Amino acid sequence: MLQRQLFDDAADAGPAGPDQLRLTWVPLAREIRLFLAEDPTLLWARLEAAAGQRLPPPFWASAWAGGQALARYLLDNPDVVAGRRVLDFASGSGLVAIAAAMAGAATVTANDIDPYATTAISLNAVVNAVELTSTVDDLLESAVTDVDLVLAGDALYNPKLAQRVLPFLSRLADQGVQVLVGDPGRGHCSLDRLEPVASYHRTKLGTAEDSLIDCTQVLTLLPQR
Repeated sequence: MLQRQLFDDAADAGPAGPDQLRLTWVPLAREIRLFLAEDPTLLWARLEAAAGQRLPPPFWASAWAGGQALARYLLDNPDVVAGRRVLDFASGSGLVAIAAAMAGAATVTANDIDPYATTAISLNAVVNAVELTSTVDDLLESAVTDVDLVLAGDALYNPKLAQRVLPFLSRLADQGVQVLVGDPGRGHCSLDRLEPVASYHRTKLGTAEDSLIDCTQVLTLLPQR
């Protein structure tokens, strides 16, 4: 209930404060609008106060640089997703999943373990007039089937997360699933099987943390030879 009310308030309100959501065009993928926060830290504090408990950081309230690059790549290269079954892992706002749906994917599943994220994904999909499915399952130890393409935008955010995510993505690549990763060079893409396929040069991509990033890449994860 709290999740949905948060977005209803954003849709109904006038000018948003820094701790609120507002519909925003994505800098590197101007075809897409998302509910985003001007200051995610303030939003986080407000959500925790309303919920009366600790909550995970609202990563879903930002359009991260790696996700923006991956979204841009899919929109510019629709043949990559057209007619395919797509999984957007650690989807956050749903940006990459929405881009995949716009580019003509047969089905799109957006996965994120944060319930607030799945609410954001569903409502952002409505705003952008696309159809997709969202799930909160933790897939890292699961067998993922019936997928042709896995997308991971900024899912290697820190060393601890990268240590869990890279083996998961590698298993999928070894099973013949195409894996594309969007990453702005945070330093955790240590796997030598990641090969760049596109680069985007642009600063001020929306989040304060990414304000100095001037190059974001899309990489493909090659299967083990």
